[in-house]
Amino acid sequence: MGEMSSFQLGVIGALFLSVASSVSIVICNKALMSNLGFPFATTLTSWHLMVTFCTLHAALRFNMFENKPVDMKTVMLFGILNGVSIGFLNLSLGFNSIGFYQMTKLAIIPFTVLLETIFLKKQFSQKIKLSLFLLLVGVGIASLTDLQLNFVGTILSLLAIATTCVGQILTNTIQKRLNVSSTQLLYQSAPFQAAILFVSGPFVDQLLTKQNVFAYKYSPIVLAFIILSCIIAVSVNFSTFLVIGKTSPVTYQVLGHLKTCLVLAFGYTLLHDPFTSRNIVGILIAIFGMGLYSYFCTQENKKKQADHPLGSSQIKDKDDAATPFLGIDKEGHEVKNPNKNSLV
Repeated sequence: MGEMSSFQLGVIGALFLSVASSVSIVICNKALMSNLGFPFATTLTSWHLMVTFCTLHAALRFNMFENKPVDMKTVMLFGILNGVSIGFLNLSLGFNSIGFYQMTKLAIIPFTVLLETIFLKKQFSQKIKLSLFLLLVGVGIASLTDLQLNFVGTILSLLAIATTCVGQILTNTIQKRLNVSSTQLLYQSAPFQAAILFVSGPFVDQLLTKQNVFAYKYSPIVLAFIILSCIIAVSVNFSTFLVIGKTSPVTYQVLGHLKTCLVLAFGYTLLHDPFTSRNIVGILIAIFGMGLYSYFCTQENKKKQADHPLGSSQIKDKDDAATPFLGIDKEGHEVKNPNKNSLV
């Protein structure tokens, strides 16, 4: 019981860090891009990842975590995939309307469920699917505006959905099957993510903004906000890997939509952004769906524990599908393919 309680406290901490850091970086980047006129999102993300790697490298030097080498091919392809997914998401935003971009983000959950069901043989109950449906309806009502379609934007959105889903599933799978922590995986993969975005970022940003990041005049206040954004990004990147590793890709996406609701509420409360009754109804439906998701997952995990009284080490990996915000982690208890260091 003590071990379970400490794990639940760890999950609560990870979730809180993820929400707090993500909302903070949205606020910081909104000020940087909207108010200060720095529009280079993809290049900024590459700086985020470089600072994250440098921070983790310093932490390693101080023995704050143990480096566990992972097969280079696995880490390299995983890092490149995550970097490419960020680029596609930014391109999708650039070539589509805000409404269609939000629809792209909403589509990640059902596509993740579909991929995990087909390729990982995970099972999602009807109750879980209903709660996810309510969540998506609520976020859709709260955040969707115009839906303007175009061919290039649609292709980019499909590529963004596919790469994001696969990347997040691999984030969970690599940690569990190769028995590496979120910190170890992030430390290994961050240089590759940063490299692909550092090379492609200026071209992507120039395509979207018609401006050159190297010709931009950096004022002291812009530099201060860039540094602040990079510092916050360390927490964002760390908490992303931590939450996906301890829960599941679907749970991380559910948490992401909670952040969307919080950002909408923050924008109305402090920034006086336009807010309608439709936004309020949508947020309430989304929160209700999140509550149902966590409740149903918790009940299913309790049932699994009752069916497997010898402990979670006896539960097959496919049971990881229903992982609530306060679920039971199986990381470290069962490691598949212990003689294999590559998943790619």
